[in-house]
Amino acid sequence: MLDPVILSRVQYAWVIIWHILLPAFTVGLASFIALMEGLHFFTRDEVWFRISNFWVRIFSVAFGMGVVSGIIMPFQFGTNWSRFSDAAANVISPMLAYEGLTAFFLEAGFLGVLLFGRSLVPRWAHFFAALMVAAGTLISTFWIIAVNSWMQTPRGFRLVGGRFFPTDWMAVIFTPSFPFRLAHTVVAFYVTTGFVVLGVGSWLLRRDRFGPEARRMISITLWLLLGLVPLQIVLGDAHGLNTLKYQPAKIAAMEGRWESGARAPLTLFAIPDQARQANRLAVDIPDLGSLILTHRLDGTVRGLKSWPRDQQPPVIFPFFGFRVMVGLGIVMLAVTVTGAWLRARRRLFDTPWFLRLCVWVAPAGFVAVIAGWIVTETGRQPWTVYGLMRTSDSVSPSLTGGDVAISLAAYVAVYLIMYPAGLYIMARLVRRGAESPGGDAPVEGGRTAQPIVAATRGGGAVAGGNDADLAG
Repeated sequence: MLDPVILSRVQYAWVIIWHILLPAFTVGLASFIALMEGLHFFTRDEVWFRISNFWVRIFSVAFGMGVVSGIIMPFQFGTNWSRFSDAAANVISPMLAYEGLTAFFLEAGFLGVLLFGRSLVPRWAHFFAALMVAAGTLISTFWIIAVNSWMQTPRGFRLVGGRFFPTDWMAVIFTPSFPFRLAHTVVAFYVTTGFVVLGVGSWLLRRDRFGPEARRMISITLWLLLGLVPLQIVLGDAHGLNTLKYQPAKIAAMEGRWESGARAPLTLFAIPDQARQANRLAVDIPDLGSLILTHRLDGTVRGLKSWPRDQQPPVIFPFFGFRVMVGLGIVMLAVTVTGAWLRARRRLFDTPWFLRLCVWVAPAGFVAVIAGWIVTETGRQPWTVYGLMRTSDSVSPSLTGGDVAISLAAYVAVYLIMYPAGLYIMARLVRRGAESPGGDAPVEGGRTAQPIVAATRGGGAVAGGNDADLAG
């Protein structure tokens, strides 16, 4: 009664949902740290220095957790999905190897300098290390998205004896969905990190702690989000048009569209009934679905009934996942616009309800990223390699339901221990605030400078710093 295919899918979903939280944070945070280091390097303002130190400590914890959970991801390919691994190894293995060689070693090597080299290397070398760590996270994202995009829109191969052999590596890497998926993912990670920084800065400011640092975090992050959130909406629309062209069944599932036709309505809410091939309790807006999906009022949208039932995605997951993602995107846009309005009225830092709101929406990006992953991965079912290899044909042949149940229970136990422990450590670092240990003094020309005085807990003056915020 224990289906190894279903349990393997549940196990993979459990592992990747927890794992994706970490790159969703570390990719954006590495770039934010590099920005802080650059501002400190060029302005010599010690407030940027303390902000960088603060987030580097948190980044190191998240990076370590990401390494542990990331190792399990390829491990599962061999234990649970050996037939897929055997069929696609010639395409996927080199790209995963490139990710390890070009990205992981770059991140890990320069992270040591970023963590422990503050008093050992010149200021410019520390800034360079921050840039390399940020570059490493982006290169890693490049290769992982390349692998996933090939599975979604496979190109550049020939199929011989049930195995995929690459014939054009440029086509394998730069598949039709790759640029849209990469841009949408990276900006999503940046937005996710931005709201965490915004929430932490607001939390510190509400408690009147580390005032200069908290104000800088809030101000610069809101400036960044004011560009990134609208950009993400534009990228999401472009990605949707690309998906409509290459994976129309996924779009039909996201929209809950069963019948093909022009002037399709936009379904705001419904309860999809896959057995009846219809929606229950649907709330529709006439014609708007065609306008959004095809940018034409009379555009034709293909419905799920045009595919055999055994080729239809499980509609309920992409349908509700898409609405959660879009809904949170609207919330994040509203918070960003509200922050801009308060800044214009010079009330950004002394509006308690807004600071409280920023704390509450800090996890919104993570939930949106998970919802987006659910849309992407369940929407391509029943395929592992879209249109070519089914998920049911990808699982290891000798695997039993009992085997997967045991490993799933072990993964659940490990993750429920590791993640709360990591969050506890990061929470303690947040409560400590943006203090600067004596050993973290910057280096001038290869010589250690005098340690700066840490910010007072009451948010008062900072020796050698600048209390001015970025409200203007």
